Amino acid sequence: MNSFTDSHCHIYKEYYENIDEIIKLAKENNVSRFINNGCNLESSKEVLNLCNIYDEMYGAIGIHPEDVLNYKEEDLKFIEQNITNEKIIAIGEIGLDYYYTKENKEEQIKLFELQLNLAQKYNIPVIIHSRDATLDTINTLKKYHVKGVIHSFSGSLETALEYIKMGYLIGVNGVITFKNANIKNVIQKLPLEKIVLETDSPYLTPEPFRGKKNSPSHIIQIAEFVSHLKNVSLDELARITNNNIDELFLTK
Repeated sequence: MNSFTDSHCHIYKEYYENIDEIIKLAKENNVSRFINNGCNLESSKEVLNLCNIYDEMYGAIGIHPEDVLNYKEEDLKFIEQNITNEKIIAIGEIGLDYYYTKENKEEQIKLFELQLNLAQKYNIPVIIHSRDATLDTINTLKKYHVKGVIHSFSGSLETALEYIKMGYLIGVNGVITFKNANIKNVIQKLPLEKIVLETDSPYLTPEPFRGKKNSPSHIIQIAEFVSHLKNVSLDELARITNNNIDELFLTK
């Protein structure tokens, strides 16, 4: 059977005591590639280092909107200096998050635009975090000629189709397995060629392991759910979603 790619995880020492074991467990569960996402300077440096250690790991480096009041100009310089590393395939995790506060939304948009500008300049994809900020996310992305993934998508079908029209793939994770998650109704209506699978480890653990720390090995539970939902084999799902990732991130 074709193996899967975890297109969005956070594999740092902060969350996992033994990263070797996490990678080994994932491989035993038919996960052969990982896109490890940074959120600030410290985690982006760790992502870069781990990508040099593990052949099957690729990285995204960036500054998460929750870090908007802490970042420095040097952090953006680090992204630019390392953006051409062959193992760094995206700027991420970046975006807008108004869930806790909208008081810093202007600062968030400025940081978002600085990173989108880098992505456009170097023709590299982006991995987008958008929480309670759909309109501003769409309006900001429309200013730039970039492509990428809308990570952990939870919006409407109309919003998903708008992102797809702009050249984005839709990230599907463990939330789709939750009992009352509306996202399953949206994904049911989207072509497989427009989605990728992700765990967002250590967060958003799928059923039946919800409540425990997530890891990339759980991509298989997400894949099984989506394969039933879309009435396709696991092999076909792996083939299509891997191809989506290859076309977006690994072809220059």
